[in-house]
Amino acid sequence: MIVKPRETYKAFKISPQDTNKMVFVIDPLVDQTSFVCVVEIFEAGGRTPPNKHEIGQEMFFVLKGEGRAYSENKTADLRAGDCLMVPPGSPHEIENTGAGRLYCLTMMTPNDGFAELIRAGEPAPIDDEDWEVICAAGRAT
Repeated sequence: MIVKPRETYKAFKISPQDTNKMVFVIDPLVDQTSFVCVVEIFEAGGRTPPNKHEIGQEMFFVLKGEGRAYSENKTADLRAGDCLMVPPGSPHEIENTGAGRLYCLTMMTPNDGFAELIRAGEPAPIDDEDWEVICAAGRAT
């Protein structure tokens, strides 16, 4: 059993110019799991660079905000409660189209080097707004 109090969560930006950060919930490098789980936080107008994962399936569950997903020449609008699954090898991008931050619970299985990529970035702060959304997601029943 793994129990992680929120005080142990760490956030990172993969690159200094990124407009999103990731807060580790489950870090396979620390927790000895085969998957990674983060709360991904996109600033207003933020967007991931085009990326793909060779063997990892990536899932985005929207906790708060509005966004748009681009993958395989398709576009999908996303809002709270929506889920997006991206298959291995599929180039994709996520864009925040709302006025505020976009929050997604993002999971990848297997890890496929994702945790290592995140940890190689720079530490990022977790502010009060972030904690409010993270804690509300933890209380959802």
